[in-house]
Amino acid sequence: MSRRSFVRHFHQSSGTTPARWILEHRLQHARALLETTDWAVDTIAAKCGFGSSVTLRQRFTAAFATSPTAYRRQFADTRVNTTAATPMSDPWD
Repeated sequence: MSRRSFVRHFHQSSGTTPARWILEHRLQHARALLETTDWAVDTIAAKCGFGSSVTLRQRFTAAFATSPTAYRRQFADTRVNTTAATPMSDPWD
């Protein structure tokens, strides 16, 4: 299959280009790692296939209108606030 045919078929079945699909999946993976790990942005960029942390920051900011560090801080604040708002109940009550 030619490259052009592949891109056309890919777009018909997914609604996006292969490059855009890969970028969106890398960004979603980066977002998940920011939420669940305390890894440095450099490490997350490497794990998600970005060439550098600068590239991750630029793409992340363009997609989510916030930096990776600000996103992590916001997610951590939300998690803390949610936990604080709902006190643990005693399962034996």
